[in-house]
Amino acid sequence: MRFGPVPLTAARGAILAHSLQGGSRRIAKGRVLEEADLAELAAAGHSEVTVAQLEDGDVHEDAAALALALALVPDESAQGIRLSGAGAGRVNLYAQGCGLLRLDRAQLEAANAVDPMITVATVPDCHRVGAGTMVATIKIISYAVPERALAQASGVARGALRVLAPVFGTATLIETRVSEAVPPEKGRAAMTARLQRLGMALTPRMVVAHREAELAAALTGAPGDLLLVLTGSATSDPGDVAPAALRQAGGHVARFGMPVDPGNLLFLGTLGAKPVIGLPGCARSPALNGADWVLERVACGVPVTSEDIAAMGVGGLLKEIPARPRPRREGSG
Repeated sequence: MRFGPVPLTAARGAILAHSLQGGSRRIAKGRVLEEADLAELAAAGHSEVTVAQLEDGDVHEDAAALALALALVPDESAQGIRLSGAGAGRVNLYAQGCGLLRLDRAQLEAANAVDPMITVATVPDCHRVGAGTMVATIKIISYAVPERALAQASGVARGALRVLAPVFGTATLIETRVSEAVPPEKGRAAMTARLQRLGMALTPRMVVAHREAELAAALTGAPGDLLLVLTGSATSDPGDVAPAALRQAGGHVARFGMPVDPGNLLFLGTLGAKPVIGLPGCARSPALNGADWVLERVACGVPVTSEDIAAMGVGGLLKEIPARPRPRREGSG
């Protein structure tokens, strides 16, 4: 591609690089100049214009952006992503429904390394999305790119994005009480909102005494596809009431504790085929906490191992929440 000023008489068929006022109308940048446009510019006193002129082997910005988008998302339905039309060298990618974005970072980094004029920007991996959420944008910075560079970027980026839809329809939240009083609805309301964002529903409320036997029985009889436990007293050890109740019910505790704050006191396990998440107390707040990251992955069928949770610590220092009983402060440890 050649870029630079040319005499007005030599600009027919070139792409105008900067918007200019003609004799009676404004000529927008990016327009392929026709005779009528040149006449307008001449009437306004322009004798030369800055343009981009495509050469053999060049691909126009819009065609290039669309080609790269089609490489990233060759099957919109299977990948759960919708492509916008191309304009000004850009194509946007949108989630078709709620779920979790998964991406191949190495593929995307390789695509972005091919040519600085070819760019793909995305939301982070494992980012929760709703229908219509923009998950990525492709922008061709220049007015055209070499076909060979486009082919290379398209090849390394093929199929690098997808939105995973939730695989469960319902969840049961089991709450424990440390006295005869029924816990407030605050925690259930916060979890209801979280699940609704994933297209899931809570089964009827279950509240049991904060004792192993009662909680184990509740876990065994819980109807939801996914089981959540929110205890009236904080779970502070792998042998505490809630993890012990899961084991008593015949389940398995895969991980207790996570390096995300708020959210340290989470545990993750299984009971038969059902995932079980022991929620930290901060889950009573609608603010982001470590349980969100685990819940969203589990709900969308992404395996979550102890190693996965350990890796969440980098970036796991989240925003402080007002309800925290012991706010972090300098010197508090």
